[in-house]
This record gives sequence, structure tokens and C-alpha cells, in this order.
Amino acid sequence: MQQFAIKFNFYPQSYDAVGNAIDNNDGINVIAIFIGEFMILLIIGLILFIGVHSVRIVADDARTNFIQKYSAPAWKALYSVVSLLGLIAIVYGYGQTRLDPVFLWHPPAGLRMVASLLILLAFVLVVAAYVPRNAIKQRLAHPMYLGIKVWAIAHLLANGRLGEVILFGVFLVWAIVGFIACKRRDRNNPPSTVTPVKTSSAATAATIVVGVATYLVFAMWLHTRFIGVSPFG
Repeated sequence: MQQFAIKFNFYPQSYDAVGNAIDNNDGINVIAIFIGEFMILLIIGLILFIGVHSVRIVADDARTNFIQKYSAPAWKALYSVVSLLGLIAIVYGYGQTRLDPVFLWHPPAGLRMVASLLILLAFVLVVAAYVPRNAIKQRLAHPMYLGIKVWAIAHLLANGRLGEVILFGVFLVWAIVGFIACKRRDRNNPPSTVTPVKTSSAATAATIVVGVATYLVFAMWLHTRFIGVSPFG
């Protein structure tokens, strides 16, 4: 059985800086060294991206007031700009953490295949959020959040680096909180007239086909091309 191990990989100057900070009982500088060298851009990107996507969860009234004051297009423009800036920072910052990685553990190789199957499920769930009248969305109500949760869990299973733990851990927590908030909103604002949505077998089949096809394109080409790692080893 492959053992889990803890392995920290720093540049030599990182050892010196951390050692000096520890000798001086300067915990704040120890934290600053880790953040400054490995994930400052990643954290900024997550704050921007997750923050703007959480407005409806934590500050829906402020969003409504903004729209009433400045218009819906103004909100969409602000939302899009902040999301794009956050995404750019996440992508670049995550890339930097991989150049100077901190390993918290080394997952067994077999978990990579488990993660690949989970991500296949995640793609189907995300697609289900957008295809009308499919039975998956009718059954689960909020498949987007469920898909993101499965996607995040899969990556946490297959990766033991600190950068991945922060990135996918934050997305997992956000998806859980978002799903709970949506379910609470559904309970607090039930429709005045309940008209069951008639699902379509064709729509459900199309959801699965599109989800699987998108997954295969991403896993077999885009993930290696843009992330630099093959999901299949």
C-alpha cells in the first residue's frame, strides 16, 4: 500500500526566511512568507471570484439596491469585470503555486481514476443546470452547485499540494454554502401555484450526451493543453 507522506519543497531562500522568522517568534512573518511566495495571487483571485459570486448568498439586498440605483446592465458589467479579474488571478496564481509546490500528502495513484469518474459526473451535473426539462435538474433542483461540489472533491482526492487544497477547498465550501442558501430560498419563496415541469427523456439523454462529450474533450485535450496535466496519468 502506498503510504501518505508529508513533503515540503521550498527554494533555499524560503528556508532561511522561515527559519529567521521562527527564531524571532514572528508567526505573522511565517504566514506572510507562505502567502507571499506561493499563493498571494491565488487568494486574491478567489476573494474576487468567489466574493462576487456570493453576493446573492450574503448580500442580496445590496445587489437589489445596486440594480435599482444603477440598472441591471451596470450590475452585470461589474459582475463580469470582477469575475474576469478574479479568474485571471486564480489561473496565474495557481500556476505559480505549482512552480514552487508545498506537498501536504501524496495521494495513491488509484485515486486519480476515481477522481476522473467523479469529474465525469460533475460535467453531467453542470450541463443539467442549463438543459431545459431534463429529469436530472427536476430531481436535484440545483445541479450546478452539486456538480461543483463533486468537481472539487475529485480534485482534493487526487491532489495533495497546498495550492490545490486551498483552491478546491474554497470552491467546495462555496458550493456547499450556495446549495444550502438556494434550498432555503426555495423553502422561503414557494411558487404561488405549483405546476410540475414535464420532463423529457430526450432532454435528459441530451444532457448526459453533452456532459460526457464535453468531459471527454476537456479530459483528453484541454486539460493537458491548458493545465499541463493529463487526468489519466
